[in-house]
Amino acid sequence: MKKNLYLYLFIFSLLINIFTYMYFSNRLAFEEKHNTSVSGKIKKLEDSLAVNRDLLERADYFSLNQNLNARNYFRDQDADQISIKVRDGLYKLNNNEAGNPLINYPSINNAPFRINKIKVLNNRWVIADFTDGKMWGEVLIKYFIEDNGEVTYEPIETLVHTHSMY
Repeated sequence: MKKNLYLYLFIFSLLINIFTYMYFSNRLAFEEKHNTSVSGKIKKLEDSLAVNRDLLERADYFSLNQNLNARNYFRDQDADQISIKVRDGLYKLNNNEAGNPLINYPSINNAPFRINKIKVLNNRWVIADFTDGKMWGEVLIKYFIEDNGEVTYEPIETLVHTHSMY
């Protein structure tokens, strides 16, 4: 009986060792496979991030933030503050009852044209998106910083999208 007990204990411990060995060896293989998979995903995400960063830099190429020559034009002044001042001045012109005077189109739908979005392209130009609620367009605006710090605007070209009239 004692011999059988030792035999059973030996077989039981052998089985436990086999199961433990299999568990840890499979776990190690699983973790290696998982780490490889995660590393591949991280590499893809880093590549995607680099591509998106490059696309963003290309899309933002025509902006006061990226144009070093335009920023150097404002030597002693903060170009970011000038950009904010230009933006705020354009939005303030929207308060005109007849619409923004920089948009060279009269009110068509009995609603005035107002500027929605702007982008300061460089030290001289701004492009803006405008609408009256039904029609949309863009306007290219020339701006000047006067000696007294005041900003003056002059429309260069205005475009209303014909497909937005319907």
